[in-house]
Amino acid sequence: MSEHIRNVAIIAHVDHGKTTLVDKLLQTSGAFRANQALAERAMDSMDLEREKGITIKSKNTAVRWGDRLLNIVDTPGHADFGGEVERVMKMVDGALLVVDAFEGPQAQTRFVLRKALQEGLRLIIVINKIDRPNADPNAVREKVLELLLDLEANDEQFHAPVFYGSARDGYFSADLENPGNSVAPLMDAIFDSVPSPAVEAGKPFRMLVSNIDWDDYVGRVAIGRVLSGEVKRGDNIWRILRDGERQRATVTKVFEYSALATVDSASGGAGNIVGVAGFEDADIGETLSADAEAEALPFVAIDPPTVQMQFAINDGPFAGREGKYVTSRQIRDRLFRAAKTNVSLKVEDTDTAGVFAVSARGAMQIAVLVEEMRREGYEVLVSRPMVIMQRDDDGKLVEPYESLFIEVPEEFSAGVLKMLASRRGNLVHMESTAHGQAIEAVIPTRGIIGLEFELMNLTSGHGVMSHLSKEYGPHAGEIATRTSGTLVSMETGPATAYSLFALEERGKLFVGAAEDVCKASSSARTRAPTTCRSTRPRKST
Repeated sequence: MSEHIRNVAIIAHVDHGKTTLVDKLLQTSGAFRANQALAERAMDSMDLEREKGITIKSKNTAVRWGDRLLNIVDTPGHADFGGEVERVMKMVDGALLVVDAFEGPQAQTRFVLRKALQEGLRLIIVINKIDRPNADPNAVREKVLELLLDLEANDEQFHAPVFYGSARDGYFSADLENPGNSVAPLMDAIFDSVPSPAVEAGKPFRMLVSNIDWDDYVGRVAIGRVLSGEVKRGDNIWRILRDGERQRATVTKVFEYSALATVDSASGGAGNIVGVAGFEDADIGETLSADAEAEALPFVAIDPPTVQMQFAINDGPFAGREGKYVTSRQIRDRLFRAAKTNVSLKVEDTDTAGVFAVSARGAMQIAVLVEEMRREGYEVLVSRPMVIMQRDDDGKLVEPYESLFIEVPEEFSAGVLKMLASRRGNLVHMESTAHGQAIEAVIPTRGIIGLEFELMNLTSGHGVMSHLSKEYGPHAGEIATRTSGTLVSMETGPATAYSLFALEERGKLFVGAAEDVCKASSSARTRAPTTCRSTRPRKST
């Protein structure tokens, strides 16, 4: 049965068209009725994903192609959500590498491709958006091949099939001169090029938990690829924790994926990606097995977090106005629940009561968590992002560095280089392109914080940047994060139009007339900027 199954992940840099490609694969497979109204980027199920236009969490779907089954995992493209990509690599046997025909390989393209190559996945290269103005598919193909050489791909991976087309318009072809009018050639290539999942014949059920979902009727659902055997409702199986502890439970339901929904299944067979319910606390990276003596399955190595922020209860004068979950216990439970479903998040208690340290890949990942909590009714204070420092074997202070890639019009390049120097960035490579200057630099993670906003102002919105975690290196020294003073409130109460009018010439205001502000204290300046205006995290600066 497993020879009719293919498991693939769709990987790419942010905004290169992964989720749109999944939409077209679903439509081509006949997963929807001809008259069914379809939302754009149907796999983006979270409100934040639709609003920001990016994928935040990896999601599973499946389509039928004749008598064959294709399981698809749609992954994020933003560097801060790289943990979502890493954890699904054990579920799949192949990957569709999507690259924009205009932008070419970017920072996250390198990251996700490296992870796929390390796991030995079979590749299919998809050059997307060939209909864009100034697109150069042939040049992009050469850049992808150079990247494969740089990442030491094997011969099979280097000679991966290449398809050209447009996910938005719904066509792909291996022949750039004859693009066709369907994604069917790409679907056929997936079944021809990606191997069927390897299964351990004759052995009892085993599965590595690679994702967690929630069902309103049965609770927590563990998702993964079945490596051997079969699981059915009512089976007694073992949950093997990472520390070796074993817990027994009964399977209450088995799910399979079909288009945008999950369907109940009588059983889950070897090679298929299924969801299993019955464990209250199953976590990503654990093993489910019918054999009590089975060994835990290895989980893919997750890159460590580099940025930390502190979450605290709101002790400001406006506490309790805008949320229903305000206690430290409620905030703590919510943070630890988030860490269970996101392997790249780390939550720790601190020495201060009611204050929790949340570590992640980047500030955006924590910002998404803050916004989710705000919408759910949590009221919290958050600190500014702090980089996680370490000590090397000699006791010297080291800090994380990132590879930074910036594309700007040529007239702004001098200003960008000056900005990078002020943030302790070191220029690695710079070249002229058809669109301006392409700058590559190595910069401390501290220098990345706030850089995008400064770049947008410096280049009038024309600058594009991406970055990728590189390594820990020697401490770079002091980085000036503020070159001007700050306007703060002298009293607590509503802001008046008269006062704001007099202050407009002295700085940029982020409050309006009649909005409540509070007197700034020393703790407000150092710990939680939110106390200077409102308890809502989205209004912090």
